[in-house]
Amino acid sequence: MPRNIIDVTDLTVEEIDQLISTAEDILANPAKYQDACAHKQLATLFFEPSTRTRLSFESAMLALGGGVLGFSEASSSSTSKGETVGDTVHTVSCYADIIAMRHPKEGAPFAAAQFSEVPIINAGDGGHNHPTQTLTDLLTIHREKGRLDGFTIGFCGDLKFGRTVHSLVNALSRYENVKFVLISPAELKLPRYVKEEALKKRGISYKQTESLESVMPDLDILYMTRVQRERFFNEEDYLRLKDSYILTPEKLETAKADLSILHPLPRVNEISVAVDKDPRAAYWKQVKNGKFIRMALILKLLDIHV
Repeated sequence: MPRNIIDVTDLTVEEIDQLISTAEDILANPAKYQDACAHKQLATLFFEPSTRTRLSFESAMLALGGGVLGFSEASSSSTSKGETVGDTVHTVSCYADIIAMRHPKEGAPFAAAQFSEVPIINAGDGGHNHPTQTLTDLLTIHREKGRLDGFTIGFCGDLKFGRTVHSLVNALSRYENVKFVLISPAELKLPRYVKEEALKKRGISYKQTESLESVMPDLDILYMTRVQRERFFNEEDYLRLKDSYILTPEKLETAKADLSILHPLPRVNEISVAVDKDPRAAYWKQVKNGKFIRMALILKLLDIHV
């Protein structure tokens, strides 16, 4: 049976560390990997819009010497004619060696994996999980801090629907001495099931607050998120909450000199463009890191050793 990555916890801590090590080697020695996936095909099945994730997967496979096929919206696939996602995936798995799939419904990649003859990577399913963004975040933290333990991370904004937050909390909860600060309006708090499974069961303490300014001096990492219009059931709630937290240079005046600011992107206005010039802003590095960690994951799932 093919190995699928639906949730970041499908990978052990040791495997994550190995992927980071491989990504670091790719960064240092890109030519060594340029033909690693020659004659292999990646299919990108994106039933939901994406820029960074889809293009980074495609860029990753091309940099490994492989090919890419797929679609970028559901309307350009046979699901628009009534074909089931299972049949679509089964069909595509006859043409490709590995599949990256994004879908607006939670659990869709897991269900689709039951019909695939090749490995499936969850590239985001609704408000549930986004494991490769989490691997990107972990690589970025490791490159910025030199470790994945012993720091305080603040998650700010939409913690309820933010699948990137859910995945990263789950991943970091398996490392030692990581302190979590959850910053959001009451309506967008981290879901109880995430807190129960990732934090409370492991005896990890966390702090919840509605004030970013009050905790800013304590943070080693600040993970900003977008309030996602597409996850809301009504426009009124979105408009009321969309500007809850906007990071500006003024709000960073009390932050540590070595703070790292992350954001999975896209952003709307939750980080002022003036912050882009701050040396603590790491979100554009994060974008670049996404390609290299996805290269490492593709190699792992295809069992290719360089």
